[in-house]
Amino acid sequence: MVTLVLVRHAKSDWATAGLSDHERPLNDRGQRDAPMMAAILARTGFRPDRLLSSTAVRARTTAEAFARALDVPLETESDLYAASARDIWRTAATTGARNVLIVAHDPGLSDLATALAGREVTMTTCAVATFPIAEDYWPSAVPVVDEWELHAPR
Repeated sequence: MVTLVLVRHAKSDWATAGLSDHERPLNDRGQRDAPMMAAILARTGFRPDRLLSSTAVRARTTAEAFARALDVPLETESDLYAASARDIWRTAATTGARNVLIVAHDPGLSDLATALAGREVTMTTCAVATFPIAEDYWPSAVPVVDEWELHAPR
């Protein structure tokens, strides 16, 4: 079995004028929520083999909290910024790791969670969704993506 954990970045700060979307930091709530949610996940005993994050400041800062709580290294992946559900899935699958945690953005995360859950899932800020996948390793799951029609409500 492989496990995919999806985490949407914590609440970001829109107050600083002149910052690009990529450079927005976490606001006070986001700075509080990220370590709290990371600690909750750590208490489950889950430890990812790979922790991948979008390069956006808000995602990277969220991922740093998870890396500390789970005592795993953080890797940034520019392709996760504004990634589609399919791209997030492929990024996870191509790691070859059994347990993958991805910190990224909506709508891609909600679309992927909806497809995997088979029902509508809304990934609010700092939401964590865990998906055990009934495959022994990612290469078995990868071909499924090419036949996938991702349907997610808007």
